[in-house]
Amino acid sequence: MSGIQATKTTEVLTFDLRGETFALEAGLVREVLDVTPETAVPGAAPFVGAVINFRGRVIPLADLRLAFGLGRAETTIDSRIVVIEHDLGGEPTLIGLRADKVHEVTTLNRVDSEPPPSVGMRWRPDFICCLVKRNGEFIVVPDLEQIFTTRGGATGASGPFNLS
Repeated sequence: MSGIQATKTTEVLTFDLRGETFALEAGLVREVLDVTPETAVPGAAPFVGAVINFRGRVIPLADLRLAFGLGRAETTIDSRIVVIEHDLGGEPTLIGLRADKVHEVTTLNRVDSEPPPSVGMRWRPDFICCLVKRNGEFIVVPDLEQIFTTRGGATGASGPFNLS
């Protein structure tokens, strides 16, 4: 997320994935939805293996847990879908992201961020923009561009989402 590194502070939406706290730049977030019916897409990469109806539009549903090797999780009363608008290949694209729980919109400070360590991480460091320390705990800021380029196109499609 270049916003945290480019300015002194950035507003983010914080959410949980399997007990870890993640953050997305608030400007990317279009809406937070209760879990909605989804349609599996045969042959799609598991990371983007379904689509949902969002205000009459079909959008891909991505699972960042799979990108980070956290495995699938059961849907609970706290589960949500965070709809973001992310630039993919020069096109603004709506994407649903699964979240185990959505917390709040808050401000993160650049001085509290640091790059992921090159050793000792259980996740791919190139999938993380930075870690931000807040209240004694780390918040993971994912690199959506790297994740969607690497994980979304795993089936050999020309674009990040092979949904056709």
